[in-house]
Amino acid sequence: QVQLVESGGGLVQAGGSLRLSCAASGRTFSRYAMGWFRQAPGKEREFVAAISGSGGTTYYADSVKGRFTISRDNAKNTVSLQMNSLKPEDTAVYYCAADSRPKGAVRTPAEYDYWGQGTQVTVSS
Repeated sequence: QVQLVESGGGLVQAGGSLRLSCAASGRTFSRYAMGWFRQAPGKEREFVAAISGSGGTTYYADSVKGRFTISRDNAKNTVSLQMNSLKPEDTAVYYCAADSRPKGAVRTPAEYDYWGQGTQVTVSS
């Protein structure tokens, strides 16, 4: 069982930056692929970014590529999402997720076994 707790959300003006963090419980964190997803009101949950267990491979949605950076620290059981050049359309609840048996479908929510409670990100224009 893995518990995930996100932090770092908030209100920021367009063009600003935020850094989200996700702290994970458990002793096998490095075995999990980790992902960030977001969900805006009235919309489906969508993929934002993912990172392999070793941190050597990263994936991004086209909408955030070049603006967001995912990273992880396996010694601290944390994964982070640095968000720069934020836009109003980035407004959503952001969720951290863990995949215990990565099979490559990192962009699919159903791939993930564990989810955090979410943290709100609001970007004002």
